[in-house]
Amino acid sequence: MDTELTTLCYIEKDGKYLMLRRTKKKNDPSKDLYMGVGGHFEQGESPDECVLREVREETGLTLTKFRLRGVVTFSDGDWYEYMFLYSADGFTGELIECNEGELEWIDKHRATYELPSWEGDKIFLRLMQEERPFFSLKLRYENKRLKEAALDGRPMKI
Repeated sequence: MDTELTTLCYIEKDGKYLMLRRTKKKNDPSKDLYMGVGGHFEQGESPDECVLREVREETGLTLTKFRLRGVVTFSDGDWYEYMFLYSADGFTGELIECNEGELEWIDKHRATYELPSWEGDKIFLRLMQEERPFFSLKLRYENKRLKEAALDGRPMKI
C-alpha cells in the first residue's frame, strides 16, 4: 500500500481564491486541472510547516493567517493520500512564477462550481464556502472517477 501525506491551501483575497492551473509537469495526473497550492511533506515536517513551505515555494507568498479546515483521505486501488486542507486570508509578499503551472485569482463561486477540477475538490470547496467546522472527508476514486464520498464517517450522495 502506497501512502502519501500532503497539504493543500486555498488563499483568499477579495472574494477570490488563488488557483493553480497545473500545466508544467510531465505525466501529471492533474494536468490542466485547477486547485489550490500545496504538496508533499518533507521528512519531520508538521502539516503547518509543510503548508507554509509549499505556499512560499509555489507562490512566493508568506502566510500570516491560515487555518486547518479538514483532513481529506483519497484512495484509488492500493494508493492512499491523507491531505491536510487549509484556507488562508493573510499573507505578505509578491506572487512569483510557479514551476507547476499558472497562478490566477479566481472568483470563489467560479472556482468551486465551474473550473475543471477533480470531482472531490468541488465537494471540499463547497464545504469550505459553507464555513463547515473542521471535517473529515473520504474520497474513493477508480480510474480518476469519484466512486464514493463520506463526510465525517457518513456516506454522501455523489
